[in-house]
Amino acid sequence: MSFKMPPEWGPHQRMFMEWPVPDPTWAENLEPARRAFADTARAISAFEPVTVIVNEGQESAAAELCGPDVTILPIPHDDCWVRDNGCTFVIDESDRTLHGVHWDFNAWGEKYPHYNLDRLVPTAICREYDVPEYKVPIIMEGGSIHTNGKDTIITTAECLLNRNRNPSLTRDDISGYLCRTLGVSRVIYLPHGLDGDETDGHVDNIACFLDENTVLIPFTDDPEDVNYERLREAREAASAAGLIIKDIVQPPLTMEDGLPLTLSYVNFVFVNGGIVMPGFGGGLEEYDRIAKEQLSALFPARKVVQVMTRDIIRGGGNIHCITQQMPAL
Repeated sequence: MSFKMPPEWGPHQRMFMEWPVPDPTWAENLEPARRAFADTARAISAFEPVTVIVNEGQESAAAELCGPDVTILPIPHDDCWVRDNGCTFVIDESDRTLHGVHWDFNAWGEKYPHYNLDRLVPTAICREYDVPEYKVPIIMEGGSIHTNGKDTIITTAECLLNRNRNPSLTRDDISGYLCRTLGVSRVIYLPHGLDGDETDGHVDNIACFLDENTVLIPFTDDPEDVNYERLREAREAASAAGLIIKDIVQPPLTMEDGLPLTLSYVNFVFVNGGIVMPGFGGGLEEYDRIAKEQLSALFPARKVVQVMTRDIIRGGGNIHCITQQMPAL
């Protein structure tokens, strides 16, 4: 076994998503969330095949909203964050075969009571696409890591070292699992994720690799911003690890129903020939415009498409959280 997780900007066979289910997370926002998921699926399907996983009985409704270019696949699931409860795909470099890594899942540290179906999703995906399944006996979510496709993983200590995931494992234990499974030699731990992130600070809201040596981190020059210190710490940790840092604008604190929304333009997804990124609207149109311009300047050869995702954020995540790429060999 000689596994390597390809970088997200590499070629994809397809993109997976999951259809939102009725639960307290969505409540009256369920149908708006489904429309936003469908908008995201349609945007991605212009670049590569998309498979949307649905619960029994939702096939027709999902197909109608997502359109004819999206494949509907019935697999029972409890929630819709396939980045976290689905496979992390790796390539065995010894024979160039694709494998689906099946991490264990406990709903972000037992934050939600129902996740038994989510724990079985990777097995069902691997079976459906005839991909060997590789089980790793630790609690881990795909949104908590990002790879440069070569030798490095970035994550946050706030999440991966949280005692609500793997209380019996040390930092070295967890790093060892990541290095062996994903084919890297080092794990960079940023101190924190964004404030208020109910995933305990997933890295996909605060940093992502743009190439083997460069990370994108949100920037604000407002010392009163609740994330100012967290972003400064992330920059210091990335710089100390020898990484080049590029900026993208950080939207200001935005409240809804008395609670802050966790907004980040880093939570985008690479697709074949493009990038699908979030937009927030509702008074943040200028930030949306600036962020799209910044990403377009960083990737002039890619088409950057922006999808309005405030209805997804209400559930606690964004575009990167609701997608999982299957690499092309």
